[in-house]
Formats: sequence, structure tokens, C-alpha cells
Amino acid sequence: MPKSFRQKLKIIYLMEAFQKKSDEKHPLTVNDLMNYLKDYGISAERKTIYDDIEMLRIYGMDIVNRREKPAGFFLAGRTFEMAELKLLVDAVQSSKFITQKKSRQLIHKLESLTSEYEARKLQRQVFVGSRIKTMNESIYYNIDQIHGAISENRQISFQYYEWTVSKEMHLKKDGERYRISPWGLIWKDENYYLVGLDEQSGIVKHYRVDKMLKIVMEKDARNGEELFRDFDAARFAAKTFGMFGGREEAVRLVFENRFVGVVLDRFGHDVMIHKQDESHFAILVRVNISSQFFGWLAGLGPGAIVTSPESVRKEYKDFLESALKNYKEE
Repeated sequence: MPKSFRQKLKIIYLMEAFQKKSDEKHPLTVNDLMNYLKDYGISAERKTIYDDIEMLRIYGMDIVNRREKPAGFFLAGRTFEMAELKLLVDAVQSSKFITQKKSRQLIHKLESLTSEYEARKLQRQVFVGSRIKTMNESIYYNIDQIHGAISENRQISFQYYEWTVSKEMHLKKDGERYRISPWGLIWKDENYYLVGLDEQSGIVKHYRVDKMLKIVMEKDARNGEELFRDFDAARFAAKTFGMFGGREEAVRLVFENRFVGVVLDRFGHDVMIHKQDESHFAILVRVNISSQFFGWLAGLGPGAIVTSPESVRKEYKDFLESALKNYKEE
């Protein structure tokens, strides 16, 4: 590469030096910067280094000249603060839908947004291997394809799988492709779910994105606009326990007062709370009746009661009695 061409890259390499090699505890002297450029075959005089630093400041880089020891220049302002990067790293490594491989790739990219020295602090808090992660490596691209279909108003088709007791993937419906009009994605219980209109049944359904395979964007336009015009994703997620489907019912529930926080976390702060007596309150909510809903109630013990409708009371009673059969003595 001609020497004159390398000289044109000088200010770009200086920018790189400040981004990678400097922070408040690790400022760079002019000699440091000259040596950094020398490694790339670029010679520079002290005066031109000062001029280039001023040009980078005019460009917008927050380069500070530290007078006290250790003295030198460092990049003080970055797009992300260290606390923000730690938050993003924790979000990546705690997300079940992101595989271990993709988690490491994303965290490595986040590390590039700070100095090499600060990046080591991020590395020390990474414990990806101990987290339960999805095994579907394509989920990252599944989400992108779904968003693409939504923005282009197109239907999608895909295969859907479940796990067998031998820990093998088994395609549902013998591998037949599902045909869905996608209308949104919901983040619930550390998983991503697609919500859309099932083209075969005409019913609103949801699917775990990490269990979807071979997504294809179809030529046909989406259906179901009238159903999703006023769709409330938060309300849908709140009434769908564990994202398990079931018939929707208006259910009256009575709780001990100590569970008011649990109820607000579950159904949101818009839920109407009615005082039952000095120790109890009641709510009326629409939920999808499922074993997951009953399991949530059972986890609250005798402090949560279904009072109506009678059909749901009976189903809950049958659910509890069925579970107790496993613990009756011979």
C-alpha cells in the first residue's frame, strides 16, 4: 500500500485508538498515539497529532485531556455508558430464546462499544453456559422474518415441533405446514410468541417462535385485520396463563389481601378490585381456562378462590382432586 494512501487513513486509526485503547483510567499520551499509528506504517509528528485530536473533537468525539497522573487523552463520552452495557449484557445472557452461540456473538459486539479494559469487566459477568437456553439456532432469523411479513402484510407458513421424552424434536401434524396471518410478537415468560390468525380454523392463535421451523413468507395478503384492529397484546398475555390456550371465560376470583401485589403483577393495574371483607378482595377478569391457570391458582393455596361461574369452579375442583390422586395411600 503506498505511503501516501496510508497517511490518508491516519485520522481513522486515531479514532480507533481512542475507541479501543482509552478510558478515564487509561489515557493515551501523544507518544502512545504515534506508536499506535507506527504499527500501521503511518508516521506522524507531535504537532499533527494535536491537530488531528482537535479535528476529532470538532467531529463530535468527547476527547478529554487529563492533566493529573495518569496523564493523557481519553474518550470520555460514548454511545453507551458502562452501566447500560452491563444491563444489555445481562438481558442477552438471561434471555432463553437466544442460543448460547448467539449470546456470545452479541455480547462480543457489545464489548466493542467500550474500551478493551472496560470490556473485561463485561466478560467477568458473563455466565452464559449456566443459563437454560433454546436449542433452535434459527430463532434470531425467525423473528426477523416474522417482522418482515408483518410489515409487508403477508401470510407465513412454517412447521412446528414439540419435544419427546427421549429429547428428540417431533414435528406436529406429521410435518404439515401451519398457515398463519401474523399480527404481532409477544414477549412472555422469557419466550417470544407469534400471535396471528390461523388460516385453517379462522381462530386467533399463538406459537412459540423458537419452536417454528422453515418459515416461508407467502404471496397471499394477511387476513384478520378486523380482529386485530383493537388488539391489546398486554391483555391477551395476561389472560393466557403460561401462554397455554383455552376457552375464554369471565371469572370472579376472591383473594386474601396479602395477594394484591400478585394480582396486580398478573392482571395489571387496570383491574378493578372490590373489597370483599376486611381480609379479602374480589376481581372479575377474563382468562383462558387451562391447566396453567388452575396451576397458578393452586400455587396461591387456600388464599385464592374461584367463586363463579360454577362450571369453572367444578373444573378447578376436578383439577385439584385429579392431582391429589397421585398422593393417596394405597
